[in-house]
Amino acid sequence: MVKELLKINDLKVSFFTPAGEVKAVNGISYTLEPGKVLGIVGESGSGKSVSSYSIMGLIDKPGKIVWGSITFNGKDVSAMNRSERLNFSGNEVAMIFQDPMTCLNPVFTVGNQLAESLRHKYGKISKEEVRKRSIELLTLVGINVPEKRLSQYPHEFSGGMRQRAMIAMALAGAPKLLIADEPTTALDVTIQAQILELLKDIQKKTGMAIVLITHDLGIVADMADDVIVMYGGRIVEQGSVYSIFHNSRHPYTKGLIRSLPDLKKRGEKLIPIKGNPIDLLNLPKGCAFAPRCESCLKVCINHMPAEYATEDGHRTACWLYDERANNSGEVKNNG
Repeated sequence: MVKELLKINDLKVSFFTPAGEVKAVNGISYTLEPGKVLGIVGESGSGKSVSSYSIMGLIDKPGKIVWGSITFNGKDVSAMNRSERLNFSGNEVAMIFQDPMTCLNPVFTVGNQLAESLRHKYGKISKEEVRKRSIELLTLVGINVPEKRLSQYPHEFSGGMRQRAMIAMALAGAPKLLIADEPTTALDVTIQAQILELLKDIQKKTGMAIVLITHDLGIVADMADDVIVMYGGRIVEQGSVYSIFHNSRHPYTKGLIRSLPDLKKRGEKLIPIKGNPIDLLNLPKGCAFAPRCESCLKVCINHMPAEYATEDGHRTACWLYDERANNSGEVKNNG
């Protein structure tokens, strides 16, 4: 049995635009074990969604994977032919998006679209079996009166119900990995909580792994086993959810945590991260976060930090933890 369900190695994804090369993902590596929940957090433009679209093969021109490898269950995803890729998407890995209304076809009933997902998985399947399985899936995701809902169109569903229908379609292929890209962003707070509880319940029942992409650290704290923090197309910190929240090391991660509302500090202002998001067309020579970092050293401006690991598996890409950076902020031994 392959211990690592998913392995990303030095992945680089760029978009070649008239203005220049946008390095959306700039050399990331991580692994995901079966049945685990991995949270990927970062602000808009950090590369978290693009890295996951790469797994699904959803990077179109002008985008391109320029380097690295993606291995799923021991198989090289990038080497798959069209037939293998079609079987892989939906049956091995499935994805749900933040706005289900743009993903559901408005001219087909929810039942029709569920049937299409089931036929993609099982091939020739009777109408009776399709209906039975569709009702089971809608029931699993908490949609009431599923027999009636099958004949309804997406516009007849509320936002929360549409997201549940999307989850049902994703589960139709019984995937080993579910990628959830900002699954609650377009929903109100009450419905958000319901969808997150649903995902947790399904994960426990099916044992599938989940990659949860979000900018909301509260969601990650509630659901994830491990966390990756991305900035400027790179991973700046990764570790268990406990170590990230209780022993964060990178200044960007600390800034994200400081900006979270705290009920114990009611009345106090939130502390935002100063500065502007990184321009991926004009990446700095050194650490991408250096222009906004309160702890920036001289070395951070011109040299990219390496990744440093501790005994608990916590990893951080920051010069503050490199012995080669002396007190003056310069690099010893030529970096």
